[in-house]
Amino acid sequence: MALSMTLSQKPMATSAAGQTYDATYYLKGALAGGICCGITHGAVCPVDVVKTRIQLEPEVYNRGMIGGFGQVIEKEGMGALLTGLTPTAIGYFIQGWFKFGGVEFFKINMAQALGEQKAWDNRTGIYLGAAAAAEFIADVFLCPLEAVRIRLVSEPTYGGGSLPGCASQLLKEQGVIGGFYSGFVPMLFKQIPYTMAKFAVQGKAAEAIYKAGNLEPEKLSATGTMGVALSSGVIAGVVAAIISHPADSLLSKVNKKGAGGDGGMMSRLANITAEVGVVNLCTQGLGARCVMIGTLTAGQFAIFDSVMGALGASKFHFHDPSKK
Repeated sequence: MALSMTLSQKPMATSAAGQTYDATYYLKGALAGGICCGITHGAVCPVDVVKTRIQLEPEVYNRGMIGGFGQVIEKEGMGALLTGLTPTAIGYFIQGWFKFGGVEFFKINMAQALGEQKAWDNRTGIYLGAAAAAEFIADVFLCPLEAVRIRLVSEPTYGGGSLPGCASQLLKEQGVIGGFYSGFVPMLFKQIPYTMAKFAVQGKAAEAIYKAGNLEPEKLSATGTMGVALSSGVIAGVVAAIISHPADSLLSKVNKKGAGGDGGMMSRLANITAEVGVVNLCTQGLGARCVMIGTLTAGQFAIFDSVMGALGASKFHFHDPSKK
């Protein structure tokens, strides 16, 4: 089914009459995704710094999230809370571009391929499949910048403390795979379940809010749309944070110099798990991560919807065909 088909040409109901799902729409979705992820991840960088320190050095940073802020500031100054800001903002802009743009692309094309009724009946599966496919692609681009960010957080002076310097030093000492992709497997285990939960739960939560208030997405004001996005985003963010936290802990630790020994990636991950313990992987830094992910996920969906509206695009929504 052609991507350029409009509502008047196909039976699939969408968010606004006349919306065309073509290359321009997907580019708008990708741009909105890049903006929302770059802004939100950059904004919570201080929380991420504290969360990563708790994961990397739990014996030192053992006073919880609030206490961790005080420890970092006391030891290194306020500027330390912005460590890794550049790779964070750039990396997550790129990731958001492929993630949000990819979810829209895969979601809409899956829905069109299935037809209106089957798409509605299988909307959760579509969310999950679209999110998994989009996130895998996004992680290929994100992983090198995330490796640089984590190295700078654990060793602020590494490679001169700059993005280019750190990346160059990692490449020189460990090569492309060892330096930039040693955390790729835990990143996939972290990001794919996280993104699947994020989009599926947000979709379900938003749907429940619309139903409870007897609301229609296309008829909501900008303020109403923002409220639904923020509310459903918080719920989705907390659920996604809990699900993905063990892999996030592994990702933080495997990018620390010397962590897990000198073996291959899987050997190092196994060693780290044995050393730290499963319970600690699931709990160390979890509070900070729930705050961070809940906040940024809510912000992401709110900014995404706002940018899409500003670009003149109407976001795709599933509809129950029996209620036409």
